Amino acid sequence: MKEEENVLRILRETRTAIEKKDSFMIKSLSNQTVNTSSLTQDPDNIAVAVIVYSLSKIIERQDYKQLPGWKKFYTNILLYMDKSIKDIENKNYEMFREDFKMIRGSIENLSGKLKKYIKEVLRNAEINKASRLYEHGISMEQTANLLGVTLYELADYVGRTGIPDAPENKTMNTKERIKLAMEMFQ
Repeated sequence: MKEEENVLRILRETRTAIEKKDSFMIKSLSNQTVNTSSLTQDPDNIAVAVIVYSLSKIIERQDYKQLPGWKKFYTNILLYMDKSIKDIENKNYEMFREDFKMIRGSIENLSGKLKKYIKEVLRNAEINKASRLYEHGISMEQTANLLGVTLYELADYVGRTGIPDAPENKTMNTKERIKLAMEMFQ
């Protein structure tokens, strides 16, 4: 695991924000992990970014709390967040990964509409975070592979959000690249 202290801080603050039902803070914490993820391309950081972002989207929806299975889901999320924090503190990264799988797995134990909604949130979170990694300069193919989304899903999302149109994502034309290369060797 790369950036262990940062991941630990993110998880602790996320845990607190979940209890406070502060979806804005959770989303902010997720965005902080994207920067680290784009630099390190560490699967652990990427998993944290996706799960934390998903949790922000889940917590902000008040109607979920009325659906059957919510209390058990919420309890499991807190339980596995606590376990994940302890795993990192004890440098037990394999167990951390297992606990994070359990967070995702707790979705499978849901029933009805809640399961459908949360699965959709998780998938959208993967695509959203993939687009943010792409925005930070990682190739679309590599980003899609890191997050397990298809190139089509990522390209569609990126196209709708206008990420490729951002000034920092513009590539130089051939003449500009040749000029830059020539300047490097002078």
